Amino acid sequence: MTNLLAVLGGYLLGSLTFGYWVPRLARGEDIRTKGSGNVGASNVFRVYGRSLGVPVALLDLAKGFAAAALGLWAGGALIGVLAAAAAMVGHARPVFLRFEKGGKMVATAGGAALALAPLAAVICIATWLVVFLVTRYASLASIVTALALGILVVVLDYPWPIIAFGVAGAVAVIALHRQNIRRLLGGTEHRFELGR
Repeated sequence: MTNLLAVLGGYLLGSLTFGYWVPRLARGEDIRTKGSGNVGASNVFRVYGRSLGVPVALLDLAKGFAAAALGLWAGGALIGVLAAAAAMVGHARPVFLRFEKGGKMVATAGGAALALAPLAAVICIATWLVVFLVTRYASLASIVTALALGILVVVLDYPWPIIAFGVAGAVAVIALHRQNIRRLLGGTEHRFELGR
């Protein structure tokens, strides 16, 4: 029963739609009507800049970390992974937005990875920052980082549930970025302005 509650708790944590709530509270605006219409941290950053984008990214990281940590505490690596996966599903299809489209799970997955595979996660955070600062494409940074996570959990020989999480998470993040991949290949993807 504890394990089931941990997984359910992971989903509810993932469903906390900070990308929707923070702009709503700070600006009285619905982020779904702006930019890409996505409620993830990247769109909040794109529309409002660092002042709202950074807090949303950190909150999304925190909820992924909390979900995975809850699962680890309740039942070890397997339950930690299931709770983390539930948080990612919650972020993508949040109950608090009536299961409408949520974010692309990158920050939430990053937070979960920090709890499940700390060394791999730290390398992935560094990877994301380097790719983003060099290219200014958040989508490309997210795709490369997802691939890195899938590789690192294998190379660093984590337990099989964490390897499964890393590989499945990489596949899910890349799948959710398929429109971004098309735009990157077509040269029409949005570049961030770092001065904002």
